[in-house]
Amino acid sequence: MAATNSRSCLQYLIHLAHDHLDFRLPEIKALLSLRGKPFTPSENFKEKCPFWCLEGLSEEDVCSVMARSVCAKSAFELWGHGQTHSELRTSLLNYPMENMTPFMRKDSTYRINVYTFNKTLEFADRIKRIDALDYLPFEGTVSLKSPQHVFCLLEDYGTDPNNIPEHPDYIYFGRWIADGQRELIRSHSVKNRHFIGNTSMEAGLSFIMTNHAKVKENDLVFDPFVGTGSLLVACSQFGAYVCGTDIDYNTIHGKGRSSRKNQKWRGVDENIRANLRQYGTEKMYLDVMVSDASKPVWRRTAVFDAIITDPPYGIRESTRRTGSNKDMTKPCDGDYAESHVPVSQEYHLSDIFSDLLNFSAHHLVMGGRLVYWLPVYRPEYCEEMVPLHPCLRLISNCEQTLSSHTSRRLITMEKVKEPEELDSLAHLSDPRFSPYQGHNAFREKYFSGLNKKCAKEDNKSNVNGE
Repeated sequence: MAATNSRSCLQYLIHLAHDHLDFRLPEIKALLSLRGKPFTPSENFKEKCPFWCLEGLSEEDVCSVMARSVCAKSAFELWGHGQTHSELRTSLLNYPMENMTPFMRKDSTYRINVYTFNKTLEFADRIKRIDALDYLPFEGTVSLKSPQHVFCLLEDYGTDPNNIPEHPDYIYFGRWIADGQRELIRSHSVKNRHFIGNTSMEAGLSFIMTNHAKVKENDLVFDPFVGTGSLLVACSQFGAYVCGTDIDYNTIHGKGRSSRKNQKWRGVDENIRANLRQYGTEKMYLDVMVSDASKPVWRRTAVFDAIITDPPYGIRESTRRTGSNKDMTKPCDGDYAESHVPVSQEYHLSDIFSDLLNFSAHHLVMGGRLVYWLPVYRPEYCEEMVPLHPCLRLISNCEQTLSSHTSRRLITMEKVKEPEELDSLAHLSDPRFSPYQGHNAFREKYFSGLNKKCAKEDNKSNVNGE
């Protein structure tokens, strides 16, 4: 019974990739919630640190997170930790022996790795670190190629590459459990993808969005601005059925000019279905169709488990919707005839977000999530600029910096109630509506900031006589 109790009180260490720092916590929280587990960090938790100690979890919980996470590199059962090697030794010697014994038997094989963050150690120094662990009762045989158990000594030298301390800020030792899914970023790189466009979402962010949305096996996922289907590719990888719409006929049907270097026109088989086929998930592809997001064609019923999208910002892709003008034409016989000519009209960003939130409120199942990108002009940004809806609760708001003056925020929302008649107009009475109408000028501000930057560079060159 004592062994069972000690195993239930284990701590786990997650080693995270040091990129997309804002996105890591929402991803881990979302993946834990799929297991019905809260995010319970240790007392000295630091969000920007590459090492997180978590409590109240089982090994199965941790393995489940690592089977999905692209922000995490590896996970360990934490045996000891401290600010110095002396503290680490004391911590390890106090760790319950019954928890160590199953992994140190004579008939087992093992290996010890040394990992340092923000500092490179010479091979001889790594060997010294391993030899210094001789107080641990390892009885098995060392196997460098195929060990049954892998242990790791991890040293954290802080996050400032210009001020690396002589000694580590903190040290951890534990048993390796599982690696994250960083390999998906390489295997699904858009550089090697069959069908791409000017704004195809990079693989890493696509999988992060999928995890923020808590997409799981047999979910139905929709992207109203589907483009070349990067988000559908990521969702299908985790077993979800995917579909989408886009206003661009050529993109949906894979026609027109290619976005690839040295290729003028798209090939016959360049389409979204071919992308899923490339990764072995074609069976999860339902369909995509040409449709205007401002005029949804769906029956008003809650069918989607997640809506994940990257709306156009008006920079590389125009923000447009369909409309009509009543043009008066004058035939040769002198009679006037009225004709309706479909035209492309401007689709303001504030209208895009308003329509997107209303659509999600009606078409998401209860508890379903909306994940989308919101472009912002950084000098004017404030939290009040994030659009709200009475049926959707804001879960997370993460920033990806694009330039000195622009960024985009990854917004995650969850449906908490069914829409009522007046909910679609609630944003008009919301005092936050006016601030996020400022997004309508994002294109002008984007290029205004770009021109200012170019002008500063030109002035600097003139001063230097270049």
